[in-house]
Amino acid sequence: MLMGAASGPVSNAQTEGSRDAPPATSAQETYLRLHRTICQVIRGQDATVRRVLAAFASGGHVLLNDYPWTGKTTLAKALARAIAAQFTRIQFTPDLLPSDRAAKYAG
Repeated sequence: MLMGAASGPVSNAQTEGSRDAPPATSAQETYLRLHRTICQVIRGQDATVRRVLAAFASGGHVLLNDYPWTGKTTLAKALARAIAAQFTRIQFTPDLLPSDRAAKYAG
């Protein structure tokens, strides 16, 4: 048994639960929280939400390409809101290249 600072003896069962969660559990809890938050806004797009969250977790990029009015912007806004990030949108046209938006030189 260990002694707690103000509460007296602490059992081993209490100390095991109070340790930092393993990364897998923490990552899973974060994923589930984000998934629940986004699915409150986006309905019927579970596969898309999972793929967007997988790309986000791996540091990747996502190009949401679908028919008009299918919730692409709403999904991006919901993810931004769920992680407390700023949302900006770029409307691409066939003649717009990624290099038109990216910095052409660093320095």
